[in-house]
Amino acid sequence: MNSMRIDSLSDLPQKYQEQALIQCAAQEGKRLVKPQDTRRSKYGNEKTQLARLHFDSKKEARRFQELYAMLQAGEIVDLRLQQDFTLQEAFTDPDGRRIYAIRYRADFTYMERHHHDQRTGGSYDEWEPVVEDVKTRPTRTKEYILKKKLMKDKLGIDIREV
Repeated sequence: MNSMRIDSLSDLPQKYQEQALIQCAAQEGKRLVKPQDTRRSKYGNEKTQLARLHFDSKKEARRFQELYAMLQAGEIVDLRLQQDFTLQEAFTDPDGRRIYAIRYRADFTYMERHHHDQRTGGSYDEWEPVVEDVKTRPTRTKEYILKKKLMKDKLGIDIREV
């Protein structure tokens, strides 16, 4: 039987280093707190918190701050976060398999003021709905693009990307 010699923990892969540390601590009767996971997120974003609100990225948190300022100024109303839209209802196929619903979750929805001038009767304001998603090149996935097309086709809604 061949045996491998290990001179230090750093000779081991990371996950085995953690296991060895936990085992050594247990043998000494100590409890080891596992270090925080330092892996990057899938798209390189950094989760961010503002007050009690949690955002998937710094960019999304910044956009919320911009929208909140617009809300305070009266430029938009009815600001909502993480609004769900059902693009296809769930159903059971002829073979009895359950097919789950297809849903899209928007980062933000709100009503935006549009000012219109009428030639004869003065001007008026009209509120139009906006569905908004904070996107970067990596987050414009095939799944997102498909759902964006379904939003337009099924619900007549254009998603505004920022």
